[in-house]
Amino acid sequence: MSDEEKRRWKKPATEKTGSGRSVTERKVIARNARTESSKKWIERQLQDPYVRKAIDAGYRSRAAYKLLEIDEEAHILKRGQRIIDLGCAPGGWIQVALLKGAAEVVGIDLLPVQTIDGATIFEGDVNNPDDVRAVLAALSGPPDLVLSDMAANTTGHKQTDHLRTVTLVELAVDFAITHLAPGGAFCSKVFQGGTTQELLVTLKTHFKTVKHIKPPASRSGSPEIFVVAKGFKGANVRKGENG
Repeated sequence: MSDEEKRRWKKPATEKTGSGRSVTERKVIARNARTESSKKWIERQLQDPYVRKAIDAGYRSRAAYKLLEIDEEAHILKRGQRIIDLGCAPGGWIQVALLKGAAEVVGIDLLPVQTIDGATIFEGDVNNPDDVRAVLAALSGPPDLVLSDMAANTTGHKQTDHLRTVTLVELAVDFAITHLAPGGAFCSKVFQGGTTQELLVTLKTHFKTVKHIKPPASRSGSPEIFVVAKGFKGANVRKGENG
């Protein structure tokens, strides 16, 4: 399972998958892979320079470099921030946030995530009000930054996959607008050419700047890009207002 797949927002399977496989474990899996697609994926992982860099640097996934590269361009990570990471498994983005000096980091995912020193992690559902209250209660105040690397399970049907992804982005946007501190920022994975026009209007209404970023660590063949919104104006801003 790739780091992208581990971060997907989905209902837990009967047998939950752990995270942080070593190179040796990957080689064992490669030898035992039963399908050609599995063999190709594992071979790609073993040859991926970002996978090797992540292992050498102690990151739990290559996705850590996506956030590092996004921050290099957009400067969304700052010392002393309170940060919430939606769909945080296996924890690579949390590690980066702490490395950049975040004061408080809280993550939530349907998948179990190994503990990370300096962070609070919940195995829960952002659709569950009780879980959301627990996440917010773990911070000393409203978050300065909301991150989301959530992605829906793919079906192979482009329209269905697009709708599922849009639903998750809408969920993350709603969470950010509801809970962000004034002046805060939001970063979320999106697909299929970016956010929908309606979502883009919503983001531009509530944030001073909105842009799309395709970090180098995102594979060229992947449809993923990330939307970054900065300068949160508040939840009660109406369309057409300049905040």
